[in-house]
Amino acid sequence: MTATTLPDTPAPDAGHPDAVRERDRWAASADAWDRWADPMADLADKLNRPLLDAAGLTEGHRLLDLASGAGEPALSAARRAGPDGLVVGSDLVPDMMAGAVRRARSVEGPAPAFTAADMTALPFADAAFDGVTCRFGIMFVPGVDAALREVRRVLRPGGKAAFMVWGPRAGNGLFAEIGDVVADHLGEDGSLDPLFRFAKPGLLSEVMRAAGFAETSETELTPVRKAPAGQPFWRAALDMSFGHRLGGLSAERRKALEQDIAKRFDAQAVDGIVPVPSHARIVVGR
Repeated sequence: MTATTLPDTPAPDAGHPDAVRERDRWAASADAWDRWADPMADLADKLNRPLLDAAGLTEGHRLLDLASGAGEPALSAARRAGPDGLVVGSDLVPDMMAGAVRRARSVEGPAPAFTAADMTALPFADAAFDGVTCRFGIMFVPGVDAALREVRRVLRPGGKAAFMVWGPRAGNGLFAEIGDVVADHLGEDGSLDPLFRFAKPGLLSEVMRAAGFAETSETELTPVRKAPAGQPFWRAALDMSFGHRLGGLSAERRKALEQDIAKRFDAQAVDGIVPVPSHARIVVGR
């Protein structure tokens, strides 16, 4: 089935200074997200499955996925919703969805529709969806209260919204180690700060209840990835999280930065394996 691209919709919040900065950041990293989307698909699916479970997605459901980026978890959701369902993937940055549209063209069976959309002014009718998902995107929205009210508006009565956010930086080995090395080489610019906006337990639930969600619940995910020492398993995270800072580096500076990252992780290896902890949280609201 061919992926559908819906018309772009004006985004009122897109002129907000913070939104402009985030849009520029993600536009600069879009190529990296597209390039790594396929190699990282299996790891992505390990995050997709619990998020879609939390949203209650089943065959025949209508789901809106926010901040879809290169297509996750919209592509997985479309397979689960089946031919009688509908999955719409959206992102504020059209460039980020180029990879999603490319990947969906090769899908056998149901594929999502994709559209550029601002979370704070969604171009959909009231009660249009059974569920809404957002994987690692709500943290970057300046007007989060307006976004959550819009999510409530497009949900049918009794529908679920499921958000996945990062826990504390210290519990996320890739971000912690790579971020420290990038700061050592290029200076600290706060690039990672938005990722941990809702790291505190209960914070996003509190904001959701203030926006009108009647019930909320939270689930912690703390897997530890076992990565082979001496392999650049960290390169995808470097490119996707810091692509906006790496583009202008000389080959020599990029090499030196990567060598320092490799040294950090190799120093943590035990019997040739580097333990890489991660900490995410799924927050569900009705």
